Amino acid sequence: MPQPVICFGQQPCGIFPRRFLYAKFATAKRLQKEIGGEVVFFLHDSDHDCRETVTILKNRKTGRMERLNFDFLNKLQKKYSPLYLKRVGEEWKKKTARQLPCFVGPELVDIFKTVEADNATDFCLEMYRGMGLLEGVKVVRSSDPRLREEAIEVSDYFADVPHKGEVVRARIRDGGFFLHKGGPAWEEIPCEKPEKAKISPTRDTRLLWMQSIVGCTHYVAGAGEIQYLNCSETPEITFIRRDDIERSDEAFIDYPLT
Repeated sequence: MPQPVICFGQQPCGIFPRRFLYAKFATAKRLQKEIGGEVVFFLHDSDHDCRETVTILKNRKTGRMERLNFDFLNKLQKKYSPLYLKRVGEEWKKKTARQLPCFVGPELVDIFKTVEADNATDFCLEMYRGMGLLEGVKVVRSSDPRLREEAIEVSDYFADVPHKGEVVRARIRDGGFFLHKGGPAWEEIPCEKPEKAKISPTRDTRLLWMQSIVGCTHYVAGAGEIQYLNCSETPEITFIRRDDIERSDEAFIDYPLT
């Protein structure tokens, strides 16, 4: 029998991870205790949706739920650059550090202040590491050019291409590369066919692409994710729904971990 490889996937999802991501960590580690093997976090940091990094927290003074996010340097980067290239400014970090005591305890504020990262993905990843979530977990990033070279080729994909002084994530469509402007509107980006190290999968091709890199035996899927995954594509994988957790979209701030 092969050594179990227990995988789960997620975009960077907030300065403090959303509770559903914590539930994936907890489910995978519980399964590891039962069957052994290694835990792999497939970090889909090629995604470009800035809403993925929204952090939802309760203000301790007002009792209201508030939404925090990175300040992005310009509109093009905010909307279309992949998360691993969305740059983080020092002023944003100073401003957020002043706000955080209204939402979390001093231990988490201290972890936040120690993080040194110049992009949204690395900032989230270092926060998760500081909180202890990544202990014993292998992180595989969809932005890694070496892994992209090793992955299978897919017909439906995005490509990281230069555009107006930034790198944007453009969709292959009708033989060209396009940015979605909303509704039926698309903007074509003039560029040459990108090399394989610039390509990442769409939602519908992500499972096979990821599996060609990770080779997992078990996959922990989210409540919504399990609805669209084509599990028949990978009969070698045992799919497990993540454990239920209350207030799943809010930030996980239970620290230290028990």
